[in-house]
Amino acid sequence: MSNADRKVVVTRWWWVRHAPVRSDGGNIYGQSDIACDTSDREVFEAVAKILPREAVWVASNLQRTHQTAAAIWAAGFPKPASMAKDAAFAEQHLGQWQGMNRAAFLASRLPGSHWFADINERVPGGESFMDLYHRTKAAIERLTAEYAGRDVIAVGHGGTIKAAVGFALGGLAEQGLAFDIDNCSVTRLDHFVNAGRSNWRLPFVNQQPWIADARHKAMHQPAGPEVVKPA
Repeated sequence: MSNADRKVVVTRWWWVRHAPVRSDGGNIYGQSDIACDTSDREVFEAVAKILPREAVWVASNLQRTHQTAAAIWAAGFPKPASMAKDAAFAEQHLGQWQGMNRAAFLASRLPGSHWFADINERVPGGESFMDLYHRTKAAIERLTAEYAGRDVIAVGHGGTIKAAVGFALGGLAEQGLAFDIDNCSVTRLDHFVNAGRSNWRLPFVNQQPWIADARHKAMHQPAGPEVVKPA
């Protein structure tokens, strides 16, 4: 085997879901361009600590991903020179369902579902999860080729990141829906290429670094004064 055949190119994707939305009124928002809440600085400080410097930044075209990225930079991460905005990474367009009460809608669907609908069900005036999956997959393939060997930080949405996980699992789109993707969580997917062969590894999914940070702080807090009880 030649040295060229031994060379492995690793492209690391760091997916960050946007911060929580508080102004939706309990309604489905999908691709509605709604703002998010970035007031919890401790969360963003913890996220900023684990993301790689010198990375390529990309976000969806929706403002909540831009606000989330800005909160990470404000929490101590060096602001990049630029961040691409790619509509391919937007949340699923939920068409006529956008604006409907979320709890009432989900109660009307089959129980136990991982998503709003079957992956092939195209929402009236919108798209199916598979539509979201295919555009996300195409953008990942394009950017992985363009930035081969780099770190890519992608600020996206729950559906987008579930689609990326399904792709990394070998194109099992529906299996990606089985994963929880919490607000501000970090998911890392590594792409390997060697001698024309490629595969993915999933180092972690839905990592919430502020939880570990809080535990670390609690463990290292100075002990309070000892209280001596009378005999």
